[in-house]
Amino acid sequence: MPFVHERQLRREMVQFSHLCYERHLLVGLDGNLSARLHDDMVLCTRAGVHKGLLTDDDLLVTDLNGRKVRGRGEPTSELHMHLACYRERPDVRAVVHAHPPTCIAFTVAGVTMARCVLPEVVLTLGAIPTLPYETTGTMDLANLVGQAVRHNDGVLMDRHGAVAVGPSLLDAFCKLETMEHTAKIMKAARDLGGIQELPQAEAQKLRSMGLNRYGGPPNPAPLPPPQPDRDPCAACSGCGNPRREGLPGARTGFSVARIVA
Repeated sequence: MPFVHERQLRREMVQFSHLCYERHLLVGLDGNLSARLHDDMVLCTRAGVHKGLLTDDDLLVTDLNGRKVRGRGEPTSELHMHLACYRERPDVRAVVHAHPPTCIAFTVAGVTMARCVLPEVVLTLGAIPTLPYETTGTMDLANLVGQAVRHNDGVLMDRHGAVAVGPSLLDAFCKLETMEHTAKIMKAARDLGGIQELPQAEAQKLRSMGLNRYGGPPNPAPLPPPQPDRDPCAACSGCGNPRREGLPGARTGFSVARIVA
């Protein structure tokens, strides 16, 4: 797949930065976007810029080690997270990181989105895992995300947001938007009484169709089996703690599995 000309890529990055803000996927100075210019250069958003007001002057070019080649200001503080994705997945040409609020709410509540619920999502993303908490902007977080995108095109980071990767900015943005849309549907279903997952055989069939039709990770993560959708407060006797030990979604501090599935 040929690389996109820099002039076109700059237009796309401005457009999708604005769309991330307009679609309420981030606020303020949140989030960052990047795309491969060619084998050894990356175009990215600079640090400290409002994505709804971003212009061409707010884009920088760096090498794959994170060193600025040209542009005004400094690269996003989370550039190494993007670079980790490119190192792990040579097929990835774009990375979009935002803070979709419903997705983040799932991670704060300790409720997994790694479930096969919507056919379109299973086709394009499979299940959506949540990564454990790491401090923003650190190499620990960058390495964790890099490892996860070996097997997934979209992941959540505990309390921090979402990362989506793809062969283009449009593809990565669509996956990010789909993740937030899915979170809203899953929350509404829980509010209405519970989530009914697809039968595992149907989920496997859909995922195989999606990988053949749309592509995806060279080594896609296996789909998790269906799980009961128990309400942590179903047997509540008035304790005032909706995340009690021993119930689904219970979590204390940041002690979580390496990937919640």
